[in-house]
Amino acid sequence: MSTAQSPARGRRPGWSLALLALGHLIISLDFTIIYVALPDIATDVGFTPHTLQWVVTAYVVLYGGFLLFGGRLSDLVGRRRMFVLGMALYGVASVLGGLATAPAVLLTARALQGLAGAVLFPAVLALVNTAFAEGRERNRALTVWAMAGAGGLTAGALAGGVLTQALGWQAVFYVNVPLAAAGAAAAFALLPPDGRVSRGSVDVLGTLTGTAGVTLLIFAVAHGSEVGWARAEVIAATVLAVVLLATFLRVQARGRTPLMPLRLFRNRALSGAVVVILVFGLTMQAVPYFLTLYFQDVLGFSALETGLAFLGPTLSITAGNLLSERLVHRFGTRSTLITGIVVNAVGAAFLAPGMHTDGSFLTVLAGIVVIGLGMGITYEAMWIAAGTGVSAGEQGLASGVASTALQVGTAAGLAVLVAVANHDIEGLSGQALRAASAEGMRAAVYVLGAVMLTAVLAALRLPGPRARVAAASQPVPDPDAADLRPAG
Repeated sequence: MSTAQSPARGRRPGWSLALLALGHLIISLDFTIIYVALPDIATDVGFTPHTLQWVVTAYVVLYGGFLLFGGRLSDLVGRRRMFVLGMALYGVASVLGGLATAPAVLLTARALQGLAGAVLFPAVLALVNTAFAEGRERNRALTVWAMAGAGGLTAGALAGGVLTQALGWQAVFYVNVPLAAAGAAAAFALLPPDGRVSRGSVDVLGTLTGTAGVTLLIFAVAHGSEVGWARAEVIAATVLAVVLLATFLRVQARGRTPLMPLRLFRNRALSGAVVVILVFGLTMQAVPYFLTLYFQDVLGFSALETGLAFLGPTLSITAGNLLSERLVHRFGTRSTLITGIVVNAVGAAFLAPGMHTDGSFLTVLAGIVVIGLGMGITYEAMWIAAGTGVSAGEQGLASGVASTALQVGTAAGLAVLVAVANHDIEGLSGQALRAASAEGMRAAVYVLGAVMLTAVLAALRLPGPRARVAAASQPVPDPDAADLRPAG
């Protein structure tokens, strides 16, 4: 087991937190910056309409599939090592993507970027959770971390439009290179050194079955939504994913050194948070996608205008992040989560009616503001819950489990909601297509708002303030404590 000193201890916590926020910014940036560049990539690199979706899917599949493994590695190998590795992978992959002249090369670059995200995200979140004491100090740090993520989503949409228009699609890859290089270099000055790596047993079978199972599941959902659920490769991937994940759970229940000890889920805060995160992925993660389609396909916004329009939801989400910290401090995580979930549903009810062919940015503004507030409140509170009561030696694993739930939910939710939105548009064109698209988007937003409300049941599982105070007085045992050695 590798362990490290807290970044907030004996170093500059403000600068350390800024570096960790940069890591989250880069991950978020890569989710959205590629979208507006897709038409130019298709023309220059030679993608067909059918194969172009793999520019997005290659990233999603590798990112979601390897999060659990990346989280465990951050606990075992060391979080600073994994942070630097993730940044290095982003840099190399981004150079490769910018130089790509053939589809295979560009898809390899996107897959490597997804792998980099799977390495980096659990390390970043685990460093935040272990650097700052559980409670108000950690909540403030997570506010900064969450705001960086929200900023990355908008910066991606805006930067993608500006860079593609001014410098070409290659710039959406190259922009990562200086950021990744600076992040990797700064890690040695701002993050504590990792301790020795133990030679303890590694759950090889669990690693193989869990990683392959989740990867195939995300592939089946993402690919099936594009080409149809009856395709042979989609059916085969689904069946194999179910078999592998069943094997994985069996190994975790009986193994001596499991990759994902099932006892983790006896932690009510973590288990409840994972379900909320899954539902959040199923529903709210699709909102930016439908807003992008509404702005461009219905209202006719350019890529740059769409990026500017996303400043609205970003400011609203950021306000929600700031409000979430105050609500958690005053009312507790459970009440804050429930509040955020309800605000999300109300926001969806406000947003949907404004999405029509005669609409404008102003007709959806009220919905954007409310749903953005709900997303900001929920996003921060669910990650606070996911790290509550988890031992320092398992924060990376908990982060990996929670973020895997988000990615699985996002892939599945987008597939279902896109099917809802597109159910009645085949064969249409022109004004009829725009009207049917707007109607389908309204239906999808109503559905996601209703499904989001079901997360209240999971949020109720979280311990209340009194239970948290009582638990805080009891030290959380670290099952790997015997392996810990002083850092240095």
